[in-house]
Amino acid sequence: MAVARISFNQEPRTILVVLPTWVGDCVMATPTLRAIRTRFPEARITLLMEDNLRELVRGSPWMDDVVSWPVKQRRKPWHREYRQLVSDLRSRQFDWAVLLPNSARSALLAWFAGAKRRIGYNRDGRGFFLTDRLPVRNVVDGKYVPMPIVEYYADLAEAMHCDRPDDNLELFTTPDCEESVRLRLQSLGIEKRHPLVVLSPGAKYGAAKCWLPERFAETADRLILERNAAVIVTCGPGEEPIARKIKASMKESAFVFDDPLMTLGELKSLISRADLLICNDAGPRHFAKALGSSVVTIFGPTHPEWTATSYKQETIVRVDVDCGPCQQRVCPEGHLKCMTDVTVDAVVSATCELLDGRPALEVR
Repeated sequence: MAVARISFNQEPRTILVVLPTWVGDCVMATPTLRAIRTRFPEARITLLMEDNLRELVRGSPWMDDVVSWPVKQRRKPWHREYRQLVSDLRSRQFDWAVLLPNSARSALLAWFAGAKRRIGYNRDGRGFFLTDRLPVRNVVDGKYVPMPIVEYYADLAEAMHCDRPDDNLELFTTPDCEESVRLRLQSLGIEKRHPLVVLSPGAKYGAAKCWLPERFAETADRLILERNAAVIVTCGPGEEPIARKIKASMKESAFVFDDPLMTLGELKSLISRADLLICNDAGPRHFAKALGSSVVTIFGPTHPEWTATSYKQETIVRVDVDCGPCQQRVCPEGHLKCMTDVTVDAVVSATCELLDGRPALEVR
């Protein structure tokens, strides 16, 4: 299906790009951000994103400015913080607003902000607020079918006359975070130890995405014994109990980075240094792909096609179950077989294959 292109006679001088709210989706938007910057090098590009995700794009060359949404409790049009955001955006006189999320909220804000062209997918009842309503091509019999998010965003870029971006994700580290991570590793005596394996056992999406902490622990023990690995367990806000349970369940020694928690900028730097990351299908997985590190991703209820790329240094470990992939945050059947049937042997095997330079696309 060919991508419908918008028509325009004058190049935009100012572009607002509204980014997704999920960490992983933001990283998967980076090829499209790169394509927009390449196609419109003279435009002033502003990104609108969640405030806690600003570290993701810090150090990148794709934007001239970043603006943040108000906190979630203050996003109604009658809230003072929302009105201030609208006033700020209106003062920038955007020629175009490009909406990567599917939300009506993003389209309404672009309309309030007075962007002359408001470009996005015509779905979820928001077409009234758009000037350029793009059709969605992953709809079959009225239902959305799995399609790589990078391709979904690439269609938007192509519609704006950009060269179609590839699926190479890209993030950048910054000198301050590089130094912070270096000093932290040095203080633990593991700055130059290899292999350096990072575990990221959380997932903001929901508990159904999370492999059992005891299995992360057993995997870490085996990698320490069999590969002399240095293992670091990371966690985000609210995930500290998971990380601490892994350490408490281990027989060998690992390092838990829970006090203080790492910033997203520091996490980028840590993953870029790591020989390998083991994680659930969550945001840090995409950090590894964007920074050139090997990654073993444990899949459960989510469909791999939504987040697929051609990255060669990732191995997906998953099992087929009759009830999945269900895309649910909590297992509707109550057994979570899609995660509990993933074995330590399978994850350790995939990890060792990657460490030895023999990656496999998928292990079942």
